[in-house]
Amino acid sequence: MMGYGASEVARMLGLSVGQVRSYVRAGFLDPSRSARGEMRFSFSDLVLLRAAKGLVAARIPSRRVKRALARLRAQLPEGRTLRDVHIRAEGDRIVVGDGARRWSPEDGQVLFDFGTAELARRIAPLARKAASASADDFFERGCDLEEADPEAAAEAYAKALELDPAHADAHVNLGRLMHEAGDAATAAEHYRQALAKRANDSTAAFNLGVALEDLGRRAEAISAYQLAVVGDPPCADAHYNLSRIYEHLGQGAPALRHLRTYRALTGEG
Repeated sequence: MMGYGASEVARMLGLSVGQVRSYVRAGFLDPSRSARGEMRFSFSDLVLLRAAKGLVAARIPSRRVKRALARLRAQLPEGRTLRDVHIRAEGDRIVVGDGARRWSPEDGQVLFDFGTAELARRIAPLARKAASASADDFFERGCDLEEADPEAAAEAYAKALELDPAHADAHVNLGRLMHEAGDAATAAEHYRQALAKRANDSTAAFNLGVALEDLGRRAEAISAYQLAVVGDPPCADAHYNLSRIYEHLGQGAPALRHLRTYRALTGEG
């Protein structure tokens, strides 16, 4: 079973492990469980959790967030997933958009945008300013946009890389967005580019391991997870995934060694 553990999710989303578990208890999402009972989060789970975090931070009551996210699954057109939409709070209203329309998941009401010309007038100075923006400026813009508009965030990271092809942070974040969109191969390449610039980047190495597993390349995934452990020895999820892969390959000794390390780091078992 692939995916992220609670500690890795907490680190990526800026939460504590306790907060991650509280979101699960609140019913915002239902992660899978490993054979040993540990929670394992998919990229779709990360999308949901990031949306729930943003809505709760916007002071939307938890019961409404839970209800809206549950209803949203049933409202998505056939063939669309949660990765294809952005979820945000506008005042006290939860709003979902897919690029073509906006609606309220709580009542299904389609929402219309007004004042487009006025909006265009207001953003014109920002567009002119963007012409002189640096790679770091575009990277920061991508970070700001991720929660509300992942596609625009990906464009910002891509622009940062046009200006600075060795921008490791932009490679990591764009790789994660590509992976969330289902393109593990492109994600893996971005993670490799990040590691070429910053060899001890444990996040890039761990994410590369997950992408390689998704591509069925377990031997390469082992090397990536080992690199993650070198860069961040307490990276519990890297030890867990190494244990799982070695177990699958029938290599009991390293599987047990990494499982013991994982349990020592997390206090489980």
